[in-house]
Amino acid sequence: MAAARGVVMKASASPCLTLRPGLLRQRLVPSFGIPEKEFGSALSERSYSMPSLSSVSARWGDGGSNSSYNSGSIFDSPNLSPLSGQSRAKRELLVPLPTLVDSKVIFSAAPAFGHNKEGHPECKARVSSIMKALDQAGFADESRSRDFLHLDVKNMASVEEVAAVHNMSYVKGLKKIMEKAREEKLLILDTTGPTYATENTYREAMFGAGASLAVLDHVVAASRETSTPPVGFALVRPPGHHAIPTRPMGFCVFGNVAVAARHAQRVHGLQRVFIIDFDVHHGNGTNDMFYEDPNVYYLSTHQVGGFPGTGKVDEVGEGRGEGTTLNLPLPGGSGDEAMGAVFDEVIVPAAQRFRPDIILVSAGYDAHYLDELAGLQFTCGTYYRLASQIKQLAGDLCAGRCCFFLEGGYDLKALSNSVVETFRAFAGEKSLANRLDNPAVIYDEPSILVRRAIDEIRSIHSL
Repeated sequence: MAAARGVVMKASASPCLTLRPGLLRQRLVPSFGIPEKEFGSALSERSYSMPSLSSVSARWGDGGSNSSYNSGSIFDSPNLSPLSGQSRAKRELLVPLPTLVDSKVIFSAAPAFGHNKEGHPECKARVSSIMKALDQAGFADESRSRDFLHLDVKNMASVEEVAAVHNMSYVKGLKKIMEKAREEKLLILDTTGPTYATENTYREAMFGAGASLAVLDHVVAASRETSTPPVGFALVRPPGHHAIPTRPMGFCVFGNVAVAARHAQRVHGLQRVFIIDFDVHHGNGTNDMFYEDPNVYYLSTHQVGGFPGTGKVDEVGEGRGEGTTLNLPLPGGSGDEAMGAVFDEVIVPAAQRFRPDIILVSAGYDAHYLDELAGLQFTCGTYYRLASQIKQLAGDLCAGRCCFFLEGGYDLKALSNSVVETFRAFAGEKSLANRLDNPAVIYDEPSILVRRAIDEIRSIHSL
């Protein structure tokens, strides 16, 4: 879907949901004939937003959960899995702690080769192309292996870990339909995108969530020993920020960053989680999972008018969570200058006021000017600066604890080059974006519209 530069593109996927700020109102029934009950009960305005840790208590055992619900909790539904108010057993570290402390970047890769649909932009080539680019850039050289630690993660996330943010019946229902996916070769789970499933989708998505948690665990472990821990990056797919508690959506199956946020709280005691989402599309799933939670701050920059039609400026959270959701829709054509101003004038003061214990990043690379699924003008240089700035922000506010999680990015060259620049920023190396970006195809940014958007959001949130 190429568009002439200077023309703001429409969203690539049709937003076929009726929405109101912060909450989905209409439930889509799976199009492949699976009974709706297998994906959990219908959405309601109360069951869609997930509670804070203080609203529920639970006891966890080896074989699952034995729950004790607080009176009046929105977890009264038997289909919802409670969060643990107590720490669960930490996973074993995959590398010695001294090696971990000396590293600059810790990353995992879950390419999900078994989750693939030919011709679909969210395909098996995405992570493998990134890994090839990292190799070609020298990050896989033996001489640099201490600086760039590649975690060989072999464990999936547990059902309980994923069900900390997703409806238990959805998690189990997805596993149940894998047999049908095997018989029919491919299922369409959701028409937004569409979101598809193969017989391996459940397994691959659980591995992606597990690889995400492993990165977080290692970053946190290193932060206990040094004031300059490595930055983490989970190079995983399928992506997650559109997935809602009861179903997949917008290419996404499980909310990796949301699962990691709850894991940081209940396992590591990092109660205040700040999530930055710079994907070109609004992360409606993450937004709504924490919409009433005062301990998780969700901040999204995304293209105005794009899929899935959520992420308006008046979506600021509800109840005790009011004020801990910030959505900044950017006008088409916004690029490096816009994000520079947004970071300095919005992200930094919001994070400083929130005082996080850890920063998690939904790293979507589909705002790149070469990506055809939207119409922003980020460059490889934009992503280098963002990564460098976020790393510094984490160092200033939360002992350097920071983890990135791959979301969108569908032009393989732009995606790979941008992630390589992200790694360079993490390592404190000089950017080579001037060799990768083509200024000749970048048109003037809509500076007046950007200024209006920034001023409006600063006013709404008193920044």
